[in-house]
Parts: sequence; structure tokens; C-alpha cells
Amino acid sequence: MPIYDFRCRACGAEFEQLVRGGAPAACPRCAGVDLEREVSLTAPRATTPATIARARRAAAREGHFSHYAKAERAKLPK
Repeated sequence: MPIYDFRCRACGAEFEQLVRGGAPAACPRCAGVDLEREVSLTAPRATTPATIARARRAAAREGHFSHYAKAERAKLPK
């Protein structure tokens, strides 16, 4: 189920919406269905050292270390 960006032609609202199967999207402001699909921004790859460190800190807070290498997991406090 992809998330699409839309612009409502009736009221001009811009919004994102999760689109399921063949279900039509509707404007959350005016409930209009005359929508124009916009070009969505892509998520950047998480390859910078700062992004990787932030993801690892979040994983440590949540208690999972599955994305660490085995050698790195051995160094973590138990």
C-alpha cells in the first residue's frame, strides 16, 4: 500500500494518503475526489555516519541490535 501525495482541485489542499488497492482517495478537507497526484520526495539512503549512528541509538533504546555486526554485538553491554 503506497503513500501518495495529492492536491485537491476543488479546495487546493495538499496532503499525503495511504492508498489501498483500488479504493479512491478523498480530500481530508472537503472530501472531494477530483485529485491530482503529485510527485513525492524519495527518502534518502541511510549511509551517512550520522544517520547510521542515530539509527543505532534508536535501536539500542528499543532494545534490539539485529542490524549490528556480530563483532559489534560482542562489544555491547549485556
